[in-house]
Amino acid sequence: MLVHRRWNSLDQADNGWLRAKFHFRVNAAGNPAHRPLDSLVVWNDDEIAVGGGFPMHGHRDIEIITYVRQGVLGHRDTLGWEGTIHAGDIQVMSAGTGIRHAEFNQGDVPLKVYQIWLLPRETGAKPQWATRSFPRIDRSGRFAVLASGFAGDPDALQIRANARVLGATLKAGDSIRHQLAPSRSAYLVVASGRITVDGEPMGPRDGAALTNAAALDVCALEESELVMVETG
Repeated sequence: MLVHRRWNSLDQADNGWLRAKFHFRVNAAGNPAHRPLDSLVVWNDDEIAVGGGFPMHGHRDIEIITYVRQGVLGHRDTLGWEGTIHAGDIQVMSAGTGIRHAEFNQGDVPLKVYQIWLLPRETGAKPQWATRSFPRIDRSGRFAVLASGFAGDPDALQIRANARVLGATLKAGDSIRHQLAPSRSAYLVVASGRITVDGEPMGPRDGAALTNAAALDVCALEESELVMVETG
């Protein structure tokens, strides 16, 4: 089953320095159809203005994956980790028993990121943070695993959730058939371009929730970049 969440159907917020769209409902006033998908509870499409950012704030018992689409993200936290994450790179943070951090636009163009939150398998673990570059060529024409809490993905950034994050870049006309385990669901976002998923046309920044599916068939109508979370 595929449920298409079109870009114009997503809840949104504009705080001046931050413009955001929400693939999943963030409060009671949000779209009631945009419920969590297994352990996947947040997928925010954020645009942070030059000079803007989130001041130091705390998280606990949540897995946070940040996918940088454009610009440079700066990270600093109370446990001493610090880094810069560029377009195409991934950052993962397991909040565990608690961590405070700041994230900010460290470049000279608007910073565009996906903020993805997953519920951990267990609470109270030691916090951890990591980042890695994933060259686009490694994702060309296929879904590559970027972060994972499943066994069998040793080359991915490790998270503590029953989920994994994948990315793909497609040329116009490329097709992918991606198998899903019987117990897993998926949420797919078109970061750029236009595609079809199981025949359903999807435009830029659209999302799709897939449940009770053995596989998904993706065809690129133009050059496209995709991000997907499998969970379950």
